[in-house]
Amino acid sequence: QWPYCRKRCSYCNFNKYVVPAVDEAAVRACLVREARTLLHLSQVQRWVLGEVSGWGGAGPFGTCLQPPHPLPYSVTSVFFGGGTPSLASPRTIAAVLEAVAGAAHLPAGAEVTLEANPGSAGTPRLAGFREAGVNRLSIGVQSLDDAELRLLGREHTAAEARGAVEAARGLFPGRTSIDLLFGLPGQSRDAWTWGLEAALGLCDDHVSLYQLTLERGTALAAQVWGGALPVPPQDLLADMYQTARAVLVAAGFRHYEVSNFARKGALSTHNLSYWRAEQYIGVGPGAHGRFVPWGEGGRSREARVQTLEPDAWMREVQSRGHGTRRRVVLSPLEQLEEVLALGLRTDEGITHERWGQFSPHLSLEAVFGVPGEAKDLQQQGWLVLDGGGLRCSWEGLALLDSLLPDLLCQLQHR
Repeated sequence: QWPYCRKRCSYCNFNKYVVPAVDEAAVRACLVREARTLLHLSQVQRWVLGEVSGWGGAGPFGTCLQPPHPLPYSVTSVFFGGGTPSLASPRTIAAVLEAVAGAAHLPAGAEVTLEANPGSAGTPRLAGFREAGVNRLSIGVQSLDDAELRLLGREHTAAEARGAVEAARGLFPGRTSIDLLFGLPGQSRDAWTWGLEAALGLCDDHVSLYQLTLERGTALAAQVWGGALPVPPQDLLADMYQTARAVLVAAGFRHYEVSNFARKGALSTHNLSYWRAEQYIGVGPGAHGRFVPWGEGGRSREARVQTLEPDAWMREVQSRGHGTRRRVVLSPLEQLEEVLALGLRTDEGITHERWGQFSPHLSLEAVFGVPGEAKDLQQQGWLVLDGGGLRCSWEGLALLDSLLPDLLCQLQHR
């Protein structure tokens, strides 16, 4: 997690900081030290070095797999998020990757993703990141309309976004992803469709679509709730999402997760590890992790959150090797709840094998194949339970948020 930004966007409530200057050498040293410390604590053969990322979602669960010995242990992916990690120097990215490779096993083909804003993604800088070891780029385009970008408080223009994507595709062919936002105040269905098709003309590898969420404490939310900007109607938001699904699938994309679409196998290995409930560690201010701390005698999966404020985090890393502020042992039920909520976000759903890793004595059929909420959802055509496992249908995937409460309730009562 690189927590620094040049400015705060009007809609963003992430853990990010706008400061006059950053002591990058000090931050780099702390990222390296914390990565080494947590790698040593995890001692798990198959897991993800997650966050160096700012994503705060839930993570994996299998507590039955004791790590094999001897070394080396294997890292399947690394993700640099934020904040704006493209503001960090390639030297910092290289130092973290060298620390990972030195403390564990980082295969040559492991996916290494860096999030970038168009304003800090010029060709020379991106080439430096590639030289440092990055092999996949995720660009926060958000919109290709200058008026929308101003509304969102973005520092880049549409032209700069186009230039950044073109540069990235030249350096990371087949491994470039773009983020787009929909449901902006005053945005029409036609404007959204035009923007999506324009984006597809730039990048047809991987697209992440996010409905704008009005977060308390943000400038945009204050404008909408104060009446200065219109509230997007719910039926229009649903129509925008369904339109995007149709456009992307018609263009050859696989809708492999609620918000993510990929062509030609360009799925995000790192994010799939979250949704498949694999283990990961979080490095940096505010980063989240899920792993078994075998290195200190732990035997149960823990949810960990690093200290949010960068200066406080650095002091903690310097004094004890890591800045973990909160750690909670996940109960078996909490682990299964996360497996369910995350796994159903994907088109593959939850396989019988994956469920069995966390629930060896209670099968998917035993929980969701009996009369109850899940059976009703299957009869309505929104949920599928068969030899492949449990997953949403095409129609159900768009309704997941409304399906989950009933499914979680049924799980809790088993």
